Amino acid sequence: MGLEGAPQEAITAWSAQGNGENSKVGIVLVHGFTSTPSVMRTWGEFLNGHGFTVRVPLLPGHGTSIADLDKVNWQQWPAEIESHVNQLLVDCEKVFLCGFSMGAAASLHVASRYQSQLSGLILVNPMIHRKNVWPTAVKIASRLVKSFGTAGSDIKRGDVIQWKYDRTPMRGAHQLLRLLEETRPLLPTIKSPLLLLRSATDHTLPASNSEIIVREIGSSMKEQKLLHNSFHVAPLDHDQEIIFTESLRFIRQSIA
Repeated sequence: MGLEGAPQEAITAWSAQGNGENSKVGIVLVHGFTSTPSVMRTWGEFLNGHGFTVRVPLLPGHGTSIADLDKVNWQQWPAEIESHVNQLLVDCEKVFLCGFSMGAAASLHVASRYQSQLSGLILVNPMIHRKNVWPTAVKIASRLVKSFGTAGSDIKRGDVIQWKYDRTPMRGAHQLLRLLEETRPLLPTIKSPLLLLRSATDHTLPASNSEIIVREIGSSMKEQKLLHNSFHVAPLDHDQEIIFTESLRFIRQSIA
């Protein structure tokens, strides 16, 4: 599914001010590679419904055309997340990062520099490596092949749509691999409490991604939950409610 016909609210950043005592808790929810804020918006609306201040950014190169994704460098993705974290830190006493897939990798990169400011990390089917795929090889290939088709959304439910690009530019793929390459060595430096939710069946990313993060991250407090009824795009899938309620529990526990 490409972006043709996508409603504007699905492909733009979204934010909402919280209310009550939870308004001083800020949460940034970050979508994945070639995707859009629509994947995280329902989750964000759920958390905002419990009073939290929420931001769902649009990562550079996304939500427009693959030509834009072809022009970005990997540093722009963490930088966009940082800008939202910094805005929340002005008024919020606690800040959490929630990342899905590549958005988890970019969130981890940010977390390595915001140790004292972050109260926790929530990752869903996170990405941290692509086995036997090397950035240099992809960079060379990008001189010959401009883009490649992507598989449809890996969602078990048949009644939802993930608005995303239906092709991936090779240069964008190279920048994704560079992000992973730069982020993995930072894992031992990250001390924030971690909740990681992983689908038992994921046709996009192998379980080794989650295993690496849980094994190598420096957090002393880390939880892992298995999602039994969802594929890769779990924030839109059957286990959506589990993600929502587990993240709410984790946040409440972390700020208590």
